[in-house]
Amino acid sequence: MKKIMFVCKKNSRRSQMAEGFAKVIGAGKIEVSSSGLEASHVDPMTVKVMAEIGIDISHQTSKALNQFNPQEFDAVISLCGCGVNLPEAWVVREIFEDWQLEDPEGHDIEKFRAVRDQVKERVEKLIAL
Repeated sequence: MKKIMFVCKKNSRRSQMAEGFAKVIGAGKIEVSSSGLEASHVDPMTVKVMAEIGIDISHQTSKALNQFNPQEFDAVISLCGCGVNLPEAWVVREIFEDWQLEDPEGHDIEKFRAVRDQVKERVEKLIAL
């Protein structure tokens, strides 16, 4: 079973969305985690926009990348352009992508929804590989 790590700066919004989508879309096919260059908190607006489409991420927590071993993951996906800041062991996995999606922090709910939809589309394509 493939293991995927979604990484963002603070593991608060985009990577949390990706984890939530991947757990639903890839159920039984993949294992998934998310983390940040530093741990923070899961943004309540992120929880809200995911709940709108029936995905409950309220139990997810923000975790730091250094809590994980890169050798345990087949794919590493950066959602924010932070790939250039990742230690080399993370970027040399079987699959590495840097999606560079806009951070919805500080924007209205419509921006969160737009980013959510972009994340969903990317996760669907990734899992279909």
